Amino acid sequence: MSFTVGFDLDMTLIDPRAGIIEVFDVLAAETGIPLDGAGFVTRLGPPLQHELARYGLDDEAVEYLVRRYRELTPEIAIPRTVALPGAVDAVRAVTDRGGHAVVVTAKFAANAAAHLDALGIEVATVVGDVWSTGKAPALRELGAEVYVGDHIGDVTAARAADALAVAVATGPISADDLTAAGADVVLPDLTRFPAWLASYLVATVH
Repeated sequence: MSFTVGFDLDMTLIDPRAGIIEVFDVLAAETGIPLDGAGFVTRLGPPLQHELARYGLDDEAVEYLVRRYRELTPEIAIPRTVALPGAVDAVRAVTDRGGHAVVVTAKFAANAAAHLDALGIEVATVVGDVWSTGKAPALRELGAEVYVGDHIGDVTAARAADALAVAVATGPISADDLTAAGADVVLPDLTRFPAWLASYLVATVH
């Protein structure tokens, strides 16, 4: 049985909030910019550059902060990141049935892969630095027929890639809002995903 399921990363498979707040605190101390990590983690989904646009910084400052954030992530954020409930089993549900699990995320690809490695979540491919409809080319190229995410941007990505949009209400967007955004399936979290996948595969007769 050959099929591919794409997953978003932050607040879909992993909860990086504690580490992100600490990285923002370090950046604020280093630069004197009043960065609000606690606020940022309530808006996870879009790329870091979108968050930094809130501060009215010039391009050079944004580029420096993005680079330094990426440098600090392995030491500070990754050790504090945890897998969300059901994440490991959700990915295994795909691979145990002969499918390919891939991650397509707005996060910097090298750090995304390092997060997964640290948590023992094994996927076939990691594509980073893409967001919303920008995820669609990667999803199409990888042959993903299902894309799982927690944000309206992930629903948009799935739609643009002609993939089934499976949403989990573990991020900043409510189940009702994910449904209203056009998600085909909305689950409270990934603990429900293996059962859903089993029924989906039976219905589509792979």
